[in-house]
Amino acid sequence: MSPKAGVVLPGYFAYVVPPLEGLWMTESGGFDGTNITDKSGLLWTSMIRQPDFVTPKVFDWARETLHKKKPALPIEQARLEIFTEGTCAQILHIGPDDAESVSIEKMKRFAEGNGLISAIGDPLPGGGMRRHHEIYLGDPRRTAPEKLRTIIRHPMKRA
Repeated sequence: MSPKAGVVLPGYFAYVVPPLEGLWMTESGGFDGTNITDKSGLLWTSMIRQPDFVTPKVFDWARETLHKKKPALPIEQARLEIFTEGTCAQILHIGPDDAESVSIEKMKRFAEGNGLISAIGDPLPGGGMRRHHEIYLGDPRRTAPEKLRTIIRHPMKRA
């Protein structure tokens, strides 16, 4: 967006915005994406990967620019952080969110067959915990539920 604003950022290049990602958990901690009985109890963090030229200084500039245009948005909730996930297993799920448990079970069997077990709920080095991770490759507003594509990624550790 910086060229449109007349700003030249060091290292800037035109890029396609990566897909939306989500980290999921419950108040009690670990949530593996299965056995969802009450979705209102889920806690989430949304993420969009940023190119390397987005430094903390560039991020602060972008937040302030957005705040001037849309002062009602809660920009204080947005943050720039480095996210290191560690060893994971992942699977491409095709279909509605409510059917993800079938794909998750396949991924778990694969991981177990390769000497891995879930690390959901384990601590992250910088604080927080390892969580159920989804990468959304389709837009539910424009895609039929049976055609939605979601990468499901679970943190793993050696058994």
